[in-house]
Amino acid sequence: MAATSLSVSRLLLLQPTTTTKSLSSRLSFSSLPLIPPKPLAIKPKHRLYSSTSTTTPKISAVISVGDKLPEATLSYFDPAGELQTTTISSLTAGKKSILFAVPGAFTPTCSQKHLPGFVEKAGELKAKGVDTIACISVNDAFVMKAWKENLGIGDDSGVLLLSDGNGDFTRAIGCELDLSDKPVGLGVRSRRYSLLAEDGVVKLLNLEEGGAFTSSGAEDILKAL
Repeated sequence: MAATSLSVSRLLLLQPTTTTKSLSSRLSFSSLPLIPPKPLAIKPKHRLYSSTSTTTPKISAVISVGDKLPEATLSYFDPAGELQTTTISSLTAGKKSILFAVPGAFTPTCSQKHLPGFVEKAGELKAKGVDTIACISVNDAFVMKAWKENLGIGDDSGVLLLSDGNGDFTRAIGCELDLSDKPVGLGVRSRRYSLLAEDGVVKLLNLEEGGAFTSSGAEDILKAL
């Protein structure tokens, strides 16, 4: 009886080992299908600011030869130092007029070439039948007055320096020049141009690319007269 009990207990002790081995022999990791891991979805980081500016000056024009100049009010200081206003119609109606624009008073090309060129050739232009010569800039009238004095342009020069301070006329003819990306803080100014109008109608238009100065000088107008 003791032998029988020992045999039974031995079988009981051995049974888990046998079961474990049986399970171990049946389970094989190599028999399981391999599921590739899903790639991690990494969201790209968006830059709020770019380290380099790709902004280019926005230039366009809606005015062209044969168009009537739009009405606008411009300002200036008269010889007595009083602030005055004038209009495009009063400058051009029944007259042969030259209007030329510069991107900014006191800027190098405008001060050294463009404006002085018209002052120098004013007599010749008047001799060709031109009644009015006016320089227009998106600057206030005080700046235009100071610029005139700085360049030593007299009241008898034959050239008016007119302020389009709010850019109303410049926008009306589609000649805005966006220089907001420039570090000197010019903002929106006027594209450089010169035009010849007869009774308010554009007969000649010389538009420059950006602030370039290649075809809008006094000599270019003289050649066309």
